[in-house]
Amino acid sequence: MDKHYLTQLFQPESVVVFAGSADADADTAKLTPHAQALHAALRAQRYTGSLQFLDIHTTGTLAELAQAQADLAIIALPPQDVAAALEIAGRMTCRAALVISSGIGAEQAAEFKRIARREGMFLLGPNCLGLQRPRLQLNASAAGPLAADGPLALVSQSGALTTSMLDWASNNAVGFSSVVSLGPNTSVDIAQVLDFLANDAQTHSIIVYVEGIPNARRFMSALRMAANAKPVVVLKAGRKPAGNEAAQTHCGTIVGSDDVFDSALRRAGAVRVRSFVELFSAAKCLASRYRPVGKRLAIVTNGGGPGVLAADWINEISLRLGKLSAESIKALQPLLPPQASLHDLIDLSEEAGAEHYKAAIEAACRDAAIDGVLAIYSPKVGGDASAVARALADIKRSIGKPLLCCWMGDTSVQAARGLLNEASIPSFRTPEAAVGAFGNIASFYQNQLLLQQTPPPLSTLAKPDIEGARLVIESVLAERRKVLTEMESKTLLSAFHIPVTNTILARSANEAMMIATQLGFPVALKIASPDISHKSDVQGVVLNLPNGASVRDAYNDMMERVARLQPQARINGITVQKMAGAKRGREIYIGLVTDEPFGPVIVFGAGGTMIELINDRAMELPPLNQFLARRLIERSRVAETLGEWRGASAVDMDALEQLLLRVSEMVCELPQLREMDINPIIIDENGAVAVDARILIDNAPQALSGRSNHYNHLAILPYPARYEQVWPLRGGGEYIVRPIHPDDAQMLQDLVQHLSPESRYFRFVSSMVELPPSMLARFTLIDYDREMALVAVTKERVAGADGEISETERIVGVSRYITNPDQSSCEFSLLVADDFKGRGLGSRLMESIMDVAREKGLAEIQGLVLANNPSMLKLMGSLGFTVKPFEEDRDFKLVTHGL
Repeated sequence: MDKHYLTQLFQPESVVVFAGSADADADTAKLTPHAQALHAALRAQRYTGSLQFLDIHTTGTLAELAQAQADLAIIALPPQDVAAALEIAGRMTCRAALVISSGIGAEQAAEFKRIARREGMFLLGPNCLGLQRPRLQLNASAAGPLAADGPLALVSQSGALTTSMLDWASNNAVGFSSVVSLGPNTSVDIAQVLDFLANDAQTHSIIVYVEGIPNARRFMSALRMAANAKPVVVLKAGRKPAGNEAAQTHCGTIVGSDDVFDSALRRAGAVRVRSFVELFSAAKCLASRYRPVGKRLAIVTNGGGPGVLAADWINEISLRLGKLSAESIKALQPLLPPQASLHDLIDLSEEAGAEHYKAAIEAACRDAAIDGVLAIYSPKVGGDASAVARALADIKRSIGKPLLCCWMGDTSVQAARGLLNEASIPSFRTPEAAVGAFGNIASFYQNQLLLQQTPPPLSTLAKPDIEGARLVIESVLAERRKVLTEMESKTLLSAFHIPVTNTILARSANEAMMIATQLGFPVALKIASPDISHKSDVQGVVLNLPNGASVRDAYNDMMERVARLQPQARINGITVQKMAGAKRGREIYIGLVTDEPFGPVIVFGAGGTMIELINDRAMELPPLNQFLARRLIERSRVAETLGEWRGASAVDMDALEQLLLRVSEMVCELPQLREMDINPIIIDENGAVAVDARILIDNAPQALSGRSNHYNHLAILPYPARYEQVWPLRGGGEYIVRPIHPDDAQMLQDLVQHLSPESRYFRFVSSMVELPPSMLARFTLIDYDREMALVAVTKERVAGADGEISETERIVGVSRYITNPDQSSCEFSLLVADDFKGRGLGSRLMESIMDVAREKGLAEIQGLVLANNPSMLKLMGSLGFTVKPFEEDRDFKLVTHGL
């Protein structure tokens, strides 16, 4: 149960091949092109496991076939023979199958999936080129020669791009742990492959070429887990509408908006690149485990021109030029040639040698105002490019910041580039490429901060009137309408405590005049019609009316004008509202769009009547917290105007963040929302008010995850705060049981470090004294839809070094389950601190985790317990678990309980 469920696919010990005759002298012309390529690939090297070839016309009893069992079946046959091969593989108790083919339609692929499911096999394919596992010497593909062994994994939804990448990699000394080709209609999808690679010890970083997403929730879950464990770099097709259409046609899955895909990748902690070559350079940099804390890149150069080109590109991609502090300049200047300039670029002058580069880079890495260093070398008469490269290789191990290089030229610096590659220092041929690579490192760090955020569906602000909002939506849907009127829209906003202008509906000119007089002048009039989405398009908005007579005349004119321009529209009347009083307020926009496949996305930017022309749209997937709201604001262009600007005071940023949190609450709690435009919102130093709003609704969508959940419309499941409970502790005191979150990493590590050796062995079947970083990350950032971890937290009083008493939290127990691939059962684990055993903690944690699994609709919970762990076996028995021997390993007992 410790093995990943795709182990037999990617780590098979035995393989059976259905691809026609394996005889080298046989007539290969009768084989399909894929079969010919597969035979050539398998003969080219010696696979480390057992390999046998069978024909689909093989005869034998079930018992005889069972004797010839294998982990993986590889099938490269004509489409009409694939089903028969899958049947035989099932009788051989294969647990994984790979179908290498092309041109198989969705209906036939569905039949293959049904056979594989019935036989208990995981199926990769059809319509793919297969997979490679270089360390196993397994080339189960039609993608060409076996790649070199290395720490990089490649997952591609394009067969043509897979072969191109492998060809490029072979000429650039790039090795792979895995190469996986995915095509349309495959059963094992990109999310499952990412799930395996996240847990694969051979894989240190992952590059992905993606054309479409079959299931947004599963994709985001797997991508977030993978990016939390190791760097993930993504190249996506279809950045523009024409490319989107082509990608959707090619891969048969949903592509969606490119801007939304950007937002999803940021939130998942991955890095997106725009080109084929950039994919590998980004992976090379990120695999070096550089972890910058900002965007400030210092340039160390021996030539002003290349340095200026690099500085220009730093500005172009929104990085910052790292500059030495006055103290660093004072210490470094005496060590450099007299002509050296240090105030912007670190220009060492043409006289610079290896010792000068070494001193400058070490000084830059010590400076707190610099996050990374780019060393540029231009060939000079009498210069020694290799000596400078050797100096950088010598100091690389002693510096803790990213170091990238650009050796200009060609023939004269080839040897130096070789030295840099041997030292694993990322090297580039142009300054722009090197700066772009640092930009990827900086993006990775920023995106990792977003990844760590796990907001709940509701903020800590005053609770909204969710039921009242739902009643408004239900009444509109009952009338078979989907567009809310302005009054209904503002009622919905008010239910979530979003400030709105006071709006009253008038049904006659005299009524409008009286309402305006009561509200106070100036006022605005707006047409109220469920059939008119954009009021300004039919001249249905009049602003700044100063008196009653102007209101009366404007009312009559608007009714006549709208009836003429849109005669079919139903007119409920005209709304009257007082003009917003902020004289120097900024107009902003907050909205909602629904994307296929990622679901609802929150949009922020500049507002007003020119919103389409300005096109300022920063996006973020819900749910939001204050950190995510602030980052969303910062990504917009209007953010530059929100501080002190042209004599106006800075806006109330707290009020703006709260608005975004309230919109996030609406999106989480109201799955019927499809589109929302709150525009304009007037914000100044005193707060914000929504002047107008347009909301489009529909019936609640189907679950993105395929399982029922209150938040099934979201691509990222919110933190499940509803599972928090307070329990009394036997012997006195109390503890909190709540879902785990990433901030618990250090407390979880402390729990493991303070366990007795016996307790650690019983839990991890290992003598390790602490959790490695990848495991710690995996245990604390989880997808709450497919797994759950509950921690028991106590508060303890601790005396500090100054004798002052403070209160600190401590994790004293963890229960966890992970849903099995069958989607109906789960595997659990349990850990309790040694000094808290015997106080009822273990049974309470187990009962709580079983309650969560039961609520998720799972039917059974199971786990492995060491046979020599009597206290755990006794606890399982007291909870009603069935205990029986584990046939695969007699050192364990299998414990199960129906839910």
